[in-house]
Amino acid sequence: MSWQTNLRYLIVPGLRSSGPGHWQTHWESALGATRVEQLDWDTPDLERWSARVVAAVNPDPRPAVLIAHSFGTLAAVHALRRVAPKIRGLLLVAPAAPEKFGITRLLPQLPLGIPSILVGSQSDPWLSLSRARALAATWDSEFLNLGDAGHVNTDSGYGPWADGLKLLERLEAKQETPRAVPRRSPALVPGFAKPALTQAASFAW
Repeated sequence: MSWQTNLRYLIVPGLRSSGPGHWQTHWESALGATRVEQLDWDTPDLERWSARVVAAVNPDPRPAVLIAHSFGTLAAVHALRRVAPKIRGLLLVAPAAPEKFGITRLLPQLPLGIPSILVGSQSDPWLSLSRARALAATWDSEFLNLGDAGHVNTDSGYGPWADGLKLLERLEAKQETPRAVPRRSPALVPGFAKPALTQAASFAW
């Protein structure tokens, strides 16, 4: 993949991080990626987790691709309000349902304005397939149904998941293909994710 030489891959795990057999851990090694480390892996706090994503993105001038799983997908999307100009693409795998954590209103309710793919499953206990589709539609993300794939983790048989790496190539193709700017893209909302912004902007998603 040509992206590997000019950008960074950031792994954004969900609760309790991703263990040694998890596909995110395999990809971290294969891609030379950096894992976003949380201070408390057992407590899903959107603001704190999102801040850790921002802290991982900001030090390096290169653009980044966020590879997120479960609650990590919510933290990654929430972080866009502060780092959108530096994000080249998002792979959002098996998001956790925002409703389970009472954070729906804190997440964007409009297209992200960044190439993204959302991967759902027909048997995910953390998010129904219909809700996954709805999130993808709201965020203008390409939607992929993996079928009976559980939470797309080690327990459901997703170890190295070599086929999943092809999704990064699809993200690259999306970046290279001109896209119409989504109406009310968050990247165009006044005050949204400006490079000089040091604190979260005050605006409605």
